[in-house]
Amino acid sequence: MGSMRARRWCARGSLALVALAFLVLLAFAGRRGLWLVVVTAAAAAVVVAALFWFLFQRGPLRWLALTLALAAPVAVLVWFASDRLLWVALTAAAAWAVGIAAAHTALRPDRSEWVLKTVGAPAPSHPFLVMNPRSGGGKVGRFRLRERAEELGAEVALLDRPGTDVQQLARDALARGADLIGVAGGDGTQALVAQVAAEHDVPFLVISAGTRNHFALDLGLDRRDPARCLDALRDGVEARIDLGDINGRTFVNNASFGAYAEIVESPAYRDDKGGTTLDALPDLLSRRRGAQLVADIGGTKVDAPQALLVSNNSYAASDTAGIGRRFRLDRGVLGVIAVRVDSARQAVGMLNGAHRQGLRLAEAPEVLVTADAAEIPIGVDGETVRLTTPVRCTSRPGALRVRLPRERPGVKPPRGRLDWAALWDLATGRPVVVGGQAGAGRATSVRVDGTGPSTGSEP
Repeated sequence: MGSMRARRWCARGSLALVALAFLVLLAFAGRRGLWLVVVTAAAAAVVVAALFWFLFQRGPLRWLALTLALAAPVAVLVWFASDRLLWVALTAAAAWAVGIAAAHTALRPDRSEWVLKTVGAPAPSHPFLVMNPRSGGGKVGRFRLRERAEELGAEVALLDRPGTDVQQLARDALARGADLIGVAGGDGTQALVAQVAAEHDVPFLVISAGTRNHFALDLGLDRRDPARCLDALRDGVEARIDLGDINGRTFVNNASFGAYAEIVESPAYRDDKGGTTLDALPDLLSRRRGAQLVADIGGTKVDAPQALLVSNNSYAASDTAGIGRRFRLDRGVLGVIAVRVDSARQAVGMLNGAHRQGLRLAEAPEVLVTADAAEIPIGVDGETVRLTTPVRCTSRPGALRVRLPRERPGVKPPRGRLDWAALWDLATGRPVVVGGQAGAGRATSVRVDGTGPSTGSEP
């Protein structure tokens, strides 16, 4: 959505579809259209409240809440069908959904706001790669990564023995003259070796051979074919990105405090993830178990969050579960998602943003987490560790040189931040500056009057 003409028509189409949704309700449902909207909103509130009780309760009350959460939307659909309003509701909902999607596309930030800046880089003379043959269900063997890397002149060390010190392997390779180090494995191993690469200011190569590959995803690498990452050894570009630091330990994605870390630390979690989670949540969410946390986010304090996620740069504001996308890895900030929900009313309030205390999104160069315990569990890039308190998280701007293949899928463009006034101005041909949605606490801005991008922040 780069051209101004395309943006304007997309904005006009969005407004037309939203108007169509309301016209369908008025034309075919009349006064019942208002009730259709009210009942749908009420059902959504019931579902959210019931899911809250499901997580907070045990025994019969938990399963009663789950039954209510499942029954509410079914009841609404039955009522719509019996009143011959089902097709009206579905048509209006479809028009609304497509219209909102078009609005996000029209207000999308300029490409310069989310594309990682790269420079050309010469091929390395002595690359050294660490490969975990068990990672990702055996991707190293399935894609013949070791053989392909060696054909390109790389020295490869396999992590085929437990307890291997990967950081020492990397340091030894650098002492032998390695001028690039990389990892084919999970994000936890990526972070350990990236720390060594940053210390010696040598390029680091990410090979997407892990299970989830969140780091590779946010670098725009191919997660389906990790062998394509090896192209960087012969035709690569280089970028400077940030790293996160937590009490002296590097992280490339995020550090998770609170309920998630407490659950994953349980010995029973590996054998029964679902049962362990459901059994632990009532005590964790009601604070009868686990440390009481206080987070100082750049001078602003958040008391007793049930879950706290600190990320190396911000996740998109719509990805509040912390498992979505980061559109930039070079902004020099930590993203923070803090969740504190103590009642069903607060949970329902989060549907429309009425309860700001329930979910807090922020950005800061440093986050300090204190607790009423000397040591707390923390999930760092998918690995559970115990660290002494206070726990200090900081951003290390531009600390890591990453080597990327010149040809790669790239990062999916972020959605624009929904702003009805800006959308109207865009559709009617007026100059407008709209906020992007690349970060959690601060939105970048992009001018869409044809004069190029600008920077700014939300008030």
